[in-house]
Amino acid sequence: MPGRKPIKVALLGCGTVGTEVVRLLTDQAADLTARVGAPVELAGIAVRKPNKHREVPAELLTTDVDALVESDVDVVVEVVGGIEPARTWLLKALKAGKSVVTANKALLAEHSGELFEAADAAGADLYFEAAVAGAIPLLRPLRESLAGDRITRVMGIVNGTTNFILSGMDSTGAGYAETLEEATRLGYAEADPTADVDGFDAASKAAILASLAFHSRVTAADVHREGIAGVSAADIAAAKGLGRTVKLLAICERVTDNGTDSISVRVHPAMIPRSHPLAGVNGAFNAVFVEADAAGEMMFYGKGAGGAPTASAVLGDLVAVARNKVVSGRGPRESAYAALPVRPMGHASTKYHISLDVADKPGVLSQVAAVFAEHDVSIAAVRQEGRVDDASLVIVTHAATDAALRSTVDKIGGLPVVREVVSVMRVEGEES
Repeated sequence: MPGRKPIKVALLGCGTVGTEVVRLLTDQAADLTARVGAPVELAGIAVRKPNKHREVPAELLTTDVDALVESDVDVVVEVVGGIEPARTWLLKALKAGKSVVTANKALLAEHSGELFEAADAAGADLYFEAAVAGAIPLLRPLRESLAGDRITRVMGIVNGTTNFILSGMDSTGAGYAETLEEATRLGYAEADPTADVDGFDAASKAAILASLAFHSRVTAADVHREGIAGVSAADIAAAKGLGRTVKLLAICERVTDNGTDSISVRVHPAMIPRSHPLAGVNGAFNAVFVEADAAGEMMFYGKGAGGAPTASAVLGDLVAVARNKVVSGRGPRESAYAALPVRPMGHASTKYHISLDVADKPGVLSQVAAVFAEHDVSIAAVRQEGRVDDASLVIVTHAATDAALRSTVDKIGGLPVVREVVSVMRVEGEES
């Protein structure tokens, strides 16, 4: 807009996502100006090694992050990742009244409360759509569109690497190790895939989703976490035989006991019916299923990672905070008034699929069933296949608490007729 003071932006980080942010800011400059109501000007880009970023204008590059953050910029966009020094930089920016856009899920899952407090004290904005599910517009609907509703459950696939691996195992019948190797070769898994396959990435995202959905502060430490390394080809085949598939799920639930609300937040592999909307989400795609009292059931689906998709979410946030700067407005603040407690994992309730290697002789099933009854875990279905000297016994339960199921499995594992507890997997997405 002629004569309108530009909104100056500092970009921290210029890797895959940062490079795309620079490209979009350049290619769409005229459109962004029209949408914001003022020019959006990239004032500087903080990087560690300027000579490795020849794709961006050299005059914008700097290694002095503090000087860039402390300059006369209006918005700081952070795509560096990690807790420190990103936390220090963003707190400095917020305390100086600069709005912040970040894609840093790990930081938000640990320190969102501290960041929001700094933003509130200075009257600055804090936006973070890109922190969960890449390009999928998910956090803003939870934070704004559904602010007048009561969300009861958020369940989703929020890590593309693990979904690619599990989808590959399902379609080919291959094992975990060889499918992970293929995912690494194709670039879907990092050289060190620990954060993805062990569930750390999904746990951070689950903490952010639960915080927004239930108006409470939830950190990554509150999230029960299990990865996919223990999922075998036999588990995938068993799921197929029951009309199910296996997904790594982030599950955030509001639970009411005797009129008192609490939150259950967990990340783990689970079997879901092939008829469930999440079952058809394959490859590196993400999807999140949301249930609310008035709105009912909704699903958000799309590319959950990658430079361009994540940069799209970053630019959406940047437009929002820039508009607020132009009109001297504010975006949504933290909503943590409910302060609901997080339930221990032992209290979480779901169905289970248990596979046992047992002796093939009379009375085995009755001994195993007696242990289930002793721990008040109800059996929904049983399948037994005999061999020469041993047998496979598969049991599917009705909904039971995690604590009751663990006690049951521990005792069953000690029965003389049970050779091995082969696998225990939760079953989600079905009526209890």
